Amino acid sequence: MFFVARYVIRRIIGGPLPPTPEFDADEDLRIKDAVLREARQRVLRDGDWRAAKQAIEAAGTDWALRGYRLGVFAGLAGDDDTWFDAWMRAEPSDPSAALIWAKVLAGRASEARGGASAAKTSREQFESFHALSEKAAEASMRALELADPRDPNPMIRLISSCFAAGAGQLNELYAEAQRRDPHNFDMHELAVMLTCAKWYGSHERMFAVAHSAAEAAPPGHRTTLLPLFAHFEYAMREFAWDDRSKESQKAVRRYFRQAEVQRDCDAWIAKFRSAPPTSEQLSQVRQWMAVYYSLIGRRKEAKVVFDELGPYVSRFNEWGWFWGDMEYGYLKSFWWANGVGGV
Repeated sequence: MFFVARYVIRRIIGGPLPPTPEFDADEDLRIKDAVLREARQRVLRDGDWRAAKQAIEAAGTDWALRGYRLGVFAGLAGDDDTWFDAWMRAEPSDPSAALIWAKVLAGRASEARGGASAAKTSREQFESFHALSEKAAEASMRALELADPRDPNPMIRLISSCFAAGAGQLNELYAEAQRRDPHNFDMHELAVMLTCAKWYGSHERMFAVAHSAAEAAPPGHRTTLLPLFAHFEYAMREFAWDDRSKESQKAVRRYFRQAEVQRDCDAWIAKFRSAPPTSEQLSQVRQWMAVYYSLIGRRKEAKVVFDELGPYVSRFNEWGWFWGDMEYGYLKSFWWANGVGGV
């Protein structure tokens, strides 16, 4: 009732409100890449695998863009592989098709495990996860053999396989991926995840990886915002691990309102903002900024970021970590940023 009253007052006094964000809109509305959008439509409409192949090849040596397009088509193949089977039959040694297949298997492994913590994951789930992960790793090695030796994407897929296989080869894989594409966001994000305390590292190692990658990346590059992600991982592990109570949420906010944490986060955001973005795939890092500003109560800055995100958004885990549910956390913070309700 209080929210409704605030909504009405804000609408009368503050003028028109932006549309409520949509989480389940057609993916075409979220894709800014026109080449990818058209190719995706052809695959869905006609089952034309050549459209997918051409879109991936059109990325050239923009390895991050190539990886993004590969990921979208892997998602389509995971949902309905009829068109992809035709591609594999026609060109069984195509490097893009090989990597898509590795990504499909990895997606199936992730689904088999589920998103719960280890304590809430069954033995059967773990067994399925490891079996499918091994198949994904084998497919990734096949993709690596076929790929351009400059392409980091097969290496990134192999880094991802460390979640199941362990971190024994992480340093080697990470070094080779960096040699191929020094500032690749997906590569560095995986390294931050794998070196965090909940996987195979520690808070100290995770922050070292995130800060090193952000320091080396040029202004405007989304990799400069990885330290924010490291802070989220830290806060989730320390204050919200299997505990989404009001007390844990207060502890998270106290952490982010520390002066040294804000100095660190603000510095990386300033570096990112100091030059035009180097990628169109910015929803994830913009949501990181929105999470941060919402946690520390900076309404004006939060609104700027929500306006940049626009009406069609994907869900990211951080909202669920700190608000208990991804959509609830996003919408509660969105309305607060627009002058309605508290955060």
